[in-house]
Amino acid sequence: MPAPDIAVHANPDVLAAAVAARLVTKLVDLQASGTTPKIVLTGGGTGIGVLEQLRASVARDAVDWGKVEFYWGDERFVPPDDPERNEKQAREALLDHVPVDPAKVFPMGADTGTGPGGAEAAAEAYAEVLRQAARPEDHGPVPSFDVLMLGMGGEGHTASVFPHSPAVYETERTVVAVHGCPKPPPTRVSLTLPAIRRAAEVWIMTTGESKAAAVAMALGGAGEVAIPVAGAQGRRRTRWLLDRTAAAKLPRDLVPPIG
Repeated sequence: MPAPDIAVHANPDVLAAAVAARLVTKLVDLQASGTTPKIVLTGGGTGIGVLEQLRASVARDAVDWGKVEFYWGDERFVPPDDPERNEKQAREALLDHVPVDPAKVFPMGADTGTGPGGAEAAAEAYAEVLRQAARPEDHGPVPSFDVLMLGMGGEGHTASVFPHSPAVYETERTVVAVHGCPKPPPTRVSLTLPAIRRAAEVWIMTTGESKAAAVAMALGGAGEVAIPVAGAQGRRRTRWLLDRTAAAKLPRDLVPPIG
């Protein structure tokens, strides 16, 4: 895997605006080359903030939104209209405001009355969605996502793959149900690290002093069992997009000028 790129921004708002600008540029470039971009969205304050910035950007109309495929890296297994769902937040922030093709939006399943046990079926169903979207040239059961966006927790989790959890040891399945998450809601559906590593580019976005230690550990060579985000790497590029406080514990030689 290539060495990670690191960009540091002054604060979370500047970071979200910068990532939104990067994403517009990437989408336009991919479409100009004749590609239908495959983008994996993330929730959390930063991930949704990026989508809000994108919605507000004058550059958003440069993208042909009807020719972009949207996937999710993880989802809270709650009812479909629950405000905690990453899908609902993404729709409110961006997708309901641009002319996407509903057939190209691939949300993970919700709890429609099954309770936590239904997460297993939702994971299997999403794995099948990914398998059907994969092309022969992808050489596996997952599309080669163009950009896969992720957040990171203070203990180093990403998507819903938590330290020392069963999900972090998964080597075969592309999507798993996650039970007993240490932060609510306790039941999730998540891509696994092997599925994440099928992406051409992985963008890890995180802010805040509480993330600084895990950022330093992940970029310092920690193992993915203890710091799962360390195993989230793109085939061509891994971007770490940080604010000043999240980058505070990195060695000086790793920190670029603050944008």
